[in-house]
Amino acid sequence: MLEELLPPQGLWSEEEYLVLTEHRSRLVEYTDGFLEVLPTPTDRHQRILKFLLFAIAAFAEPRGAVQFAPLRLRIRPGKFREPDLLLLLSATDPRRQDRFWRGADLALEVVSPEKPGRDLVEKRHDYAEGGVLEYWIVNPMDETITVLALREGSYREDGVYRRGESAASAILPGFSVAVAAVFDVP
Repeated sequence: MLEELLPPQGLWSEEEYLVLTEHRSRLVEYTDGFLEVLPTPTDRHQRILKFLLFAIAAFAEPRGAVQFAPLRLRIRPGKFREPDLLLLLSATDPRRQDRFWRGADLALEVVSPEKPGRDLVEKRHDYAEGGVLEYWIVNPMDETITVLALREGSYREDGVYRRGESAASAILPGFSVAVAAVFDVP
C-alpha cells in the first residue's frame, strides 16, 4: 500500500524528497528524481566522524560553520548529497540555510564498505560539480585520508596521508590531524 502512495524511482520531485527526508531517520540522497538510501553508519564510522567533527569545529568555529549528517547539501538543482561533515569558512555565508545548505567549502566522507565507489568516485564528481573547494575522503579500509583540492572545476590530490603522517587542509591553513589518531580513536 505504501508503494502505491509514493512516487516511483525517477519521478520524485525535489520537494517530495525534501519532505520525505524531513520525516525519516535514514540518510537518503537524491539525483534527478531517484532516491538512494544510504547504509546506517557503524560505530567505527561514527567514532571517526566524531573525532574529526570535534577537531575541525575546535579549529574553525566560531568564525566558520561546521555540521554533520544528516544535513542535506544541494549540489545543483536536482541533486542532493548528505556528506558526513560539511564546513563553511564563514558562519554568515548565505549558502548556509536551515532546510539545506546551498554549498560548502569542505565536504568530508568516511568511506562506507558497502559501496566504496560512492565516496571514492561518485561523490568526488558531485562535490566538484557543486563547487566544494576541498573534499576529504577518510578510508577506514586502508587507513588513509585523501585531501582533494578543487582546481578549475575538478579535484587534484593535495595528499594521500597514512599512519605516521598528518592530513592537512589547504583551505584551513594550520589545520591538520594525525592519521593514526583518527583511526585509533577508542
